[in-house]
Amino acid sequence: MVRLPYVTALTTLFSYGLLFAFGQLRDFFRRILDAGKSSNLKGYAPICLGLEDFYTRRLYLRIQDCFGRPIASAPDAWFDVVERYSNDSNKTLHCTEKTSKCLNLGSYNYLGFAAADEYCTPQVIESLKKYSASTCSVRVDGGNTKLHVELEELVARFVGKPAAILFGMGYVTNSAIIPALVGKGGLIISDSLNHNSIVNGARGSGATVRVFQHNNPAHLEEVLREQIAGGQPRTHRPWKKIIVIVEGIYSMEGELCKLPEIIAVCKKYKAYTYLDEAHSIGAVGKSGRGVCELLGVDPADVDIMMGTFTKSFGSCGGYIAASKEIIDHLKHICPAHIYATSMSPPAVQQVISAIKVILGEDGSNRGAKKLAQIRENSNFFRSELQKMGFEVLGDNDSPVMPIMLYNPAKIPAFSRECLRRNVAVVTVAFPATPLLLARARICISASHSREDLIKGLEVISKVGDLVGIKYFPAEHEKATSVEKKLKKLHSIALFTNTIIQLLLLAAGVKEES
Repeated sequence: MVRLPYVTALTTLFSYGLLFAFGQLRDFFRRILDAGKSSNLKGYAPICLGLEDFYTRRLYLRIQDCFGRPIASAPDAWFDVVERYSNDSNKTLHCTEKTSKCLNLGSYNYLGFAAADEYCTPQVIESLKKYSASTCSVRVDGGNTKLHVELEELVARFVGKPAAILFGMGYVTNSAIIPALVGKGGLIISDSLNHNSIVNGARGSGATVRVFQHNNPAHLEEVLREQIAGGQPRTHRPWKKIIVIVEGIYSMEGELCKLPEIIAVCKKYKAYTYLDEAHSIGAVGKSGRGVCELLGVDPADVDIMMGTFTKSFGSCGGYIAASKEIIDHLKHICPAHIYATSMSPPAVQQVISAIKVILGEDGSNRGAKKLAQIRENSNFFRSELQKMGFEVLGDNDSPVMPIMLYNPAKIPAFSRECLRRNVAVVTVAFPATPLLLARARICISASHSREDLIKGLEVISKVGDLVGIKYFPAEHEKATSVEKKLKKLHSIALFTNTIIQLLLLAAGVKEES
């Protein structure tokens, strides 16, 4: 998937090695200089130890100004970024009262609902007046409003499932639901690049966890066959249940799941399918219904469909859509439903209104226009980046497009130079990605105009030249290279023809022959 050149890999490893070596050297001298000073821990063991503490102090803090930048407006196509400064080499950052208006290429606002909307905003304000900002209760007590019931029915209808259940946080939807679905004696087979919420949910379930190569149905079949033949560890009894977990769009790769092939494998071996559509629901498909619609998969073939409201719908929370029996089971045993405060009513109303716009139930065709716009914007931006020579991951139609940076020094350089030119981007590095695969993750929105995208491309191209992250020849350079090769071949052909003529003459053969 990632074509990492050997030279780039070596220089990246050397850079990290240099940072670690100098960091350890500085820590060594610090221990000597501070030997006589009291640690002032009063008998307590330090909370942060080892590599985690070292990485935070010696690597992260040096570039922490590239992360967690405060914003002072809605996350629309353009937003206001609060300016910060540091007097101690980035150990502490201080906010100023100044803001910079920047092009937003980092938010998950795929359909543009996060800002004010002519249909959604008035209804959200009305729900705030009627229901308040919070229910201050869990769903099973006093936190179940008419809005929550309406949204569950609407989500089930939207994704094509019999029933659905809501949760107040997208991350918790995975991490709390998976342990409620499978436990000891069960088997979870997870894609190697699944989100951390899935990883933590699988670990907390008590089930046996196996991993298959990213988006590789053939390897999934190998793992399934091996695990079914071997059975549970030690006892070798048959598994109580097997669940295969994949994502619709992988958030760090921008890649679409090979869902039809994976479902075919799961059906063959009678394994359940769990689909995380956090980044795909609302963003892809002709009517925004996610990868099932985009790839022609019947939702009935997916046993559990998970999604969040934090991206395409401009709200918060998440959902699980499945059969009525599964949803009833979750309502009775899932801690995130029984013990966690229910979704804020205005947040629920925002999702209801957004889905109605997408479905055209607001009396307009704005939803269809938004879906067409994000598809057009995503494909245009991706193709232009590739033409410039960037290493861009992901598939067409995906609004997520990582630009590979690799070298640790290029992470802050790219982020700071873009911000200096009023373009806000998100950079991602270890431990969120493998050590050698640092990247800038671009997220496109339907609210971006063509002028916005061209502005972003111009800035990214200039910064890419400055930082040195164009790992492939640009389109015009490729054309020039092809012309040079053709000229070279033509010259070789002429030279070869001349040699042949001379040999023929030397042999006394007439030209006519």
